[in-house]
Amino acid sequence: MTQRRSDHRYEKEVEVDDLEWEDHVMATVAGEVRRRRKELRWSAQDLADRCEEIGYPIPRNVIANMESGRRAALPLVEVMVLAKALRMSPIGLIYPVGYVDEVRQLPYEHPRPTWDALQWFTGNSPAEGATDYMLDHFLAHDLELRSALAAVESEDYERWKVRTAANRVQREAAERALARYADQAANAKHELLHHRDAIREGGGTPPHLPSQLADIDPPDTDPTEENDL
Repeated sequence: MTQRRSDHRYEKEVEVDDLEWEDHVMATVAGEVRRRRKELRWSAQDLADRCEEIGYPIPRNVIANMESGRRAALPLVEVMVLAKALRMSPIGLIYPVGYVDEVRQLPYEHPRPTWDALQWFTGNSPAEGATDYMLDHFLAHDLELRSALAAVESEDYERWKVRTAANRVQREAAERALARYADQAANAKHELLHHRDAIREGGGTPPHLPSQLADIDPPDTDPTEENDL
């Protein structure tokens, strides 16, 4: 399997299937660094300068050696700094969705779609034989948090429409909508509290809640107090 674009091959034109797994991962990252750098119309020195501005210098020759396949290792911290310098996410360097069709997720495994591998890496797809208790609850918490915020905002808007209705028909329609959004908000808050309790039971600290949802946590479970402890 070779990458679709020349930017995702080493300059030495090494076939991806001929690489060991760790070299395959590094070649994918190096190819995406090179592609993105060219997209920004930066030289290797430009990228090195931006890494230095971030506070973790990566010299120009190191970047050039990485892109050409002459480097033996690529530390995770450098992936993080390169991603920041290139104005993208680290996951986009490791799994360049849209630019590379398939990647080898682990040693001895056949290539699989890059999007599927990215979902596995980020915990958005079930891992065989693994249970990510805390991650599962944090992902569910984020989903319910967005649902609750949307419902609360809609509830506030419909409450305003009830107050400012020009006639009985408009007011009754707004009252019905207000009741629907109030139910949605209550359900989302209930689910949020469930996941927050589960996170605490697992020994973790739930994420901070925005002011609109501050009533979800009882007073004696203030996350700030938990962090102080």
